Amino acid sequence: MKDWGHEPYRVGQVLNWLYANRAESWDVMTNLPLKLRQRMKEEWTLHVLEWVRQQAAEDGTRKFLWRLPDGHLIESVLIPANRALYGDPSDRQTLCLSTQVGCAYGCAFCASGLNGFRRNLEVEEIVEQVLAVERWYRSSIAQAQAEARTAESPHPVPRLRSVPRNIRSVDNIVVMGMGEPLANYDPLLKALAIINAPWGAGIGARKITISTSGLAPQIRRLAREPAQYRLAVSLHGATDAVRDRLMPVNRKYPLRELLAACDDYLKFKGRMITLEYVLIAGVNDSPAQTAPLADIAHRLKAKVNLIPYNPVEDLTWTRPAEADLEAFHAALLDHGVQATLRREKGSDVDAACGQLRLKTERGPLTC
Repeated sequence: MKDWGHEPYRVGQVLNWLYANRAESWDVMTNLPLKLRQRMKEEWTLHVLEWVRQQAAEDGTRKFLWRLPDGHLIESVLIPANRALYGDPSDRQTLCLSTQVGCAYGCAFCASGLNGFRRNLEVEEIVEQVLAVERWYRSSIAQAQAEARTAESPHPVPRLRSVPRNIRSVDNIVVMGMGEPLANYDPLLKALAIINAPWGAGIGARKITISTSGLAPQIRRLAREPAQYRLAVSLHGATDAVRDRLMPVNRKYPLRELLAACDDYLKFKGRMITLEYVLIAGVNDSPAQTAPLADIAHRLKAKVNLIPYNPVEDLTWTRPAEADLEAFHAALLDHGVQATLRREKGSDVDAACGQLRLKTERGPLTC
């Protein structure tokens, strides 16, 4: 702004338009001089994501499919939290972000990498997922109010005179969507700094969780970052034999190295780690897995989030029977582990990572 001959306070106005009002064009920034708006339009691009498709589940989960400027597709998922999901009250919502187009890590049960890895997301493409969902939320409220005004009812429907531009739907962020977040380390950390900043999306660092399939060097690097982001490790097996079968990354960073990196994280951060554990019938749901899993949880002072497998087209893995899910959960509790069994979220909208993108790329869109 100074180089362009404008007062420093214009910076705050621009940031307010971008992150509080979630502006989609420079023209709406009406408290800025026309010449400044024109200069910004010539110099900068807003990188607004193109909405392609949305699916809503009965439990309130919503999956969004976005098209990037180069035509690639990515997903974001808005999840209504409950006490079995990170302990949050049911009126909170968590947004699951993608960090890559596809994935190169080839976890055997995941749809994200079935069409291969295309590229990392840029900083703005990560941040824009939050802003795009917030725009959708504001628009959906406005639409519901419009429908309520036109509906015949003996009782007036309370409504806002106008929907505030800064109304917010996203309370928590989990970086657990398409891709391996720590393989796109620098853009991810820059994006989260914007999402966390008071002038940005304003979401607290302790409400942001970064997930990894087990990139030990990056976990050590993350441990030394000043921001207090939470760490989740996609474990999915308590022994090298099981992880080798499910997760190729374990051959490069086996449990010995992964757990040592997590020890390092605890040393510097002193924050509880979450162990994500997708339960797959006949693979990792045996009661024999609960003892080594409990040993890992106790070593890391971690809580375990058990997730029933969401079936993926083209893959043969299946979800365990309900009795087996409950038995595995109960066995962990008997071992003194803090464990939750996540109730199914969004399986009827292909909510597992990469499913909606995969179906869209392989066939015509259907609503």
